[in-house]
Amino acid sequence: MPSYKELKRACYEANMGLNALGLVIYTFGNVSAVDRSTSTFAIKPSGVAYEQLAPEDIVIVDFENQVVEGKLRPSSDTKTHAWLYKNWEDIGGIAHTHATYSVAWAQAQMDIPIMGTTHADHLTEDVPCAPPMSDELIAGNYEHNTGIQITDCFRERGLDYREVPMVLLGNHGPFAWGKDAAQAVYHSRVLEEVARMAYLARQINPAAPRLKDALIRKHYERKHGQNAYYGQ
Repeated sequence: MPSYKELKRACYEANMGLNALGLVIYTFGNVSAVDRSTSTFAIKPSGVAYEQLAPEDIVIVDFENQVVEGKLRPSSDTKTHAWLYKNWEDIGGIAHTHATYSVAWAQAQMDIPIMGTTHADHLTEDVPCAPPMSDELIAGNYEHNTGIQITDCFRERGLDYREVPMVLLGNHGPFAWGKDAAQAVYHSRVLEEVARMAYLARQINPAAPRLKDALIRKHYERKHGQNAYYGQ
């Protein structure tokens, strides 16, 4: 039987990172970390406060939502994580928060416009907001359908999840992902910051425009392009 000790540790540290960054309160939010070699992932247990969370509390689940290891119930969002891992093979971690500014844009059912270079340093698109789920899907397998809501949004808009590592769900909140759980947390913090900046900019000037295409390309390419030169 495989050992999940390191996977649990990575998941635990990422969840504690959400808390340390102020992206969650009480028991809100969760992070998962995947092990592709075993088609399993580690995820925060449901309803456990961050101050009480320990590495051994982390639950191991397979892609069919069956608990492989752990004594506690996994996060209520487990089926959403499982769907994304099954359908997007290049992600290694997923984070879900109820961070204030990100949720505010989601409740307004609005994309977060790309207005500044901080946003463009990370993606070249507005942060998409998927429309609220239909009543039929809400009444069905809700958390599983939340995953479908995300992938449908990307398919319908022609977005690449590797280039846009974050989304808002209308009336719900944000999900973010990355190469591992730590990067999923990083993208969650970036998402909250660009949500805050865009909100404040529109308060100062409701007619403030989106960032120029030339600046979008420059700032994204200098960090992520073939000839990137940002950083060491």
